[in-house]
Amino acid sequence: MLVIAYSCQNSYVPKPRGYYRIDLPAKEYRSFDTTFPFTFEYPVYSKIYPDSSRMAEPYWFNIYYLPFHAQLHISYKPIKNNLAQYLDDAHTLVNKHIPKANAISQREYVDAAEKVFGLVYEIRGSDAASTYQFYLTDSTTHFVRGALYFDLIPNNDSLSPVIDFLKQDIEHMVMTFRWKKVAK
Repeated sequence: MLVIAYSCQNSYVPKPRGYYRIDLPAKEYRSFDTTFPFTFEYPVYSKIYPDSSRMAEPYWFNIYYLPFHAQLHISYKPIKNNLAQYLDDAHTLVNKHIPKANAISQREYVDAAEKVFGLVYEIRGSDAASTYQFYLTDSTTHFVRGALYFDLIPNNDSLSPVIDFLKQDIEHMVMTFRWKKVAK
């Protein structure tokens, strides 16, 4: 009788936490070729809107990845003997993520034929607010900076598939980035 009573006890084993299934769209790109001093390709499942913040300057905009509640903030600055300041600012903005980051890696980007040079930063850590940042310049006239943010509380472990997916899109954007000829 004791054996029957013991075998009827519930032995609860908690299940691991699950995450929502994320359906990723097929990769397809379109050209951003407007009156801006540069052009690039961006995904068809995203939308571009002008930056509406009070600090926005000409040629600042955001690329919204609507299905993922993410946005890539893009800012442009003309260079007027101040490239060192822009580079320092970009580095400082990346370093602000150090308290929440496990690691920050940087990779140099060089397209000498198109005069597009820059650094791409990958910021790892489950609580890092921005997981991917970059800057591009021609070293004499143009400077562009980008930073990826999510409109969610950071939990980059669960967002990892989306981060990797958007990272490919940003890499494509960087690789197709071209400066327009400036009339002198």
